[in-house]
Amino acid sequence: MEQIPSIKESKISDVSQAQLGLALAFPLFTIVALGIDSVYFFYHYFDGRQITNLLAVGYFLLMYFTSGIHLRKLMFVMVFLSYLGEIIFCKLLGMYSYRAEMIPLYVPFGHAIVYASGYIFAKTSFADRKDKELRVFFAVSFVIIFLFVGITFSDIFTLIFGLFFFLLLKRKRWENMYYFIALCVIMIELAGTYFKCWAWTPRIFGYLPAANPPIGAVFFYAGGDVLLAKIVALWDRKNPVSKI
Repeated sequence: MEQIPSIKESKISDVSQAQLGLALAFPLFTIVALGIDSVYFFYHYFDGRQITNLLAVGYFLLMYFTSGIHLRKLMFVMVFLSYLGEIIFCKLLGMYSYRAEMIPLYVPFGHAIVYASGYIFAKTSFADRKDKELRVFFAVSFVIIFLFVGITFSDIFTLIFGLFFFLLLKRKRWENMYYFIALCVIMIELAGTYFKCWAWTPRIFGYLPAANPPIGAVFFYAGGDVLLAKIVALWDRKNPVSKI
């Protein structure tokens, strides 16, 4: 007699090798792509922004077409949601600025890649098996990171919005996916500011001291992720899907 999978077993997402491979290659891709758009590359070779744009769109398409319907919807909506966020946080609020005046084309596609990478990591069987352990590990690690950055670099912005990040996760029942995405965000922020592709203002909103980058910015990404999930949930009401 065929054994019926338990509820817990049925929660394990079917992450393909192609998806996982692209997610694992995300750090290397980030370093290469942002390195080509760096200030160093610009002054020693040429303006590589268009190459980075092509790389980001290409990588996005690879992740998009190796994913299931639900993740495709998330990535598709994320591109437009991310661009809207860039207009608000970069242009209107002036929280950070890019190497050139224009918002790079690769940025909204890059945000979708960041989201998809964290999402894929969170849907692996490993993440499912170690769910409780990872929640404790992530919570302790992020507390340490926020406090270290906040105290060492006098980053008041990170101390405040790091707290908001935890309050948001509490409402989302400490779902590990937000931690995985936050790790990808931290990685791309560190790379982007290191290569001087963008820089955060030292006083956000005009008065909050912040490092470059302020790790507490993960709160805004997490908030965007929540909004993204709600938008796609509305989309899914007409065409419900279960695959990633």
